Amino acid sequence: MEVDPNIPPGSALGNRVLRVDHAGEQGAICVYRAQWLVAGLTAPSMRGRLADYLVHEKRHRSMLGAAMMHRGLDQAGSYAICSAGGYVLGAATALLGRRAIAATTIALESVVVRHLRQQRAELATDDPAVADLVTRIVDDEAMQHDRSLDEMDLDRGWLRAVSLVVRKASSAAIWLGMRL
Repeated sequence: MEVDPNIPPGSALGNRVLRVDHAGEQGAICVYRAQWLVAGLTAPSMRGRLADYLVHEKRHRSMLGAAMMHRGLDQAGSYAICSAGGYVLGAATALLGRRAIAATTIALESVVVRHLRQQRAELATDDPAVADLVTRIVDDEAMQHDRSLDEMDLDRGWLRAVSLVVRKASSAAIWLGMRL
């Protein structure tokens, strides 16, 4: 893609954040889409909430994609990995039912919110435009986390295990994305 010379390129960190977060939003879309599909069998009561989460994640991906296009950036190398991993993680956790779906959202969004807040702080002076974009996304992610707390009791050992796996997988995807 050719870059318009009249559009400021932004900082290297800001550009990397746009690409990684765009891939991450794609991964989240795949998690929630797979959960929505499987929840038809295991947790029909969760489908409405998952559909709502999908709307949020698609909006975030669109916002990040528009900023990337404006800057002439390509997708991150981790985009396909996030997609595939999201589908696997979403389907596997949805097979375990409503509480596992909620545990997944809590774990995933806790990692994402922490990551976005850290990015926002790092970008505040380095790339204010991307910091502003991250700020607009972080509130939705925190809401999804908090809404899912209503569905769960993490005192169950197997839910703690689900949560741990999701947090580790999400953190690994972010780590890998920032390096590809």
